[in-house]
Amino acid sequence: MNFSAVFDNLGFLLEASWLTIYLSFVSFVIALFIGVIVGTLRSLKTNYFIKFLISSYIEIFRGTPLLIQLFFIYYGLPQIGITMSSHQAAIIGLSLNFGAYMAEIVRAGIQAIPKGQYEASNSLGLSKIQMFIHIIYPQAFKIVLPPLTNTYASILKDSSLVSVLSITELTRAGQLIYVRTYEPFEIYLTLGVFYFIMTYTIAIFSKHLERKVNRTK
Repeated sequence: MNFSAVFDNLGFLLEASWLTIYLSFVSFVIALFIGVIVGTLRSLKTNYFIKFLISSYIEIFRGTPLLIQLFFIYYGLPQIGITMSSHQAAIIGLSLNFGAYMAEIVRAGIQAIPKGQYEASNSLGLSKIQMFIHIIYPQAFKIVLPPLTNTYASILKDSSLVSVLSITELTRAGQLIYVRTYEPFEIYLTLGVFYFIMTYTIAIFSKHLERKVNRTK
């Protein structure tokens, strides 16, 4: 085994890793915002049209491959006059895809709150917005925290798919090095180690955050 190609391009790989972290973090934040809004609406009694739109969004983005969604956003939408950079397409694609999954996580967390909490909120004269902000969301957050952090790890790993948009994130950086060096074993082993370190760091942070949240109960 010869890891000289890896060491020679270590700076390039680290730079690509930071781009991977950036894309996945921004996408996670936007997906979380989408998930909270859509998940909340899905847990409430709404009119048929809103319920239909929400259900359609969730089923479409959970029922089709992320890769196809990325291709459609970046290559398909320009056909109807909607153009964007590859980074914008990557963030939008990841956000919409994982926002659909987060919406179901948030919905499940909200619906797990006992009905007595809603009744107590009504007896205190709280509006629906106040009820969710002060009563429902804090309790639901403790329930959905583990699956949400797992989702962030999934976004980070699936961000490798944006390499098809010619974004030089970690996976594409490895591909470019491989084209020059023809050392697939060493390069892809290194990429695997990089991804493992990032996802394992998320797992450690997640456990620490869960313990901290549980101590506040």
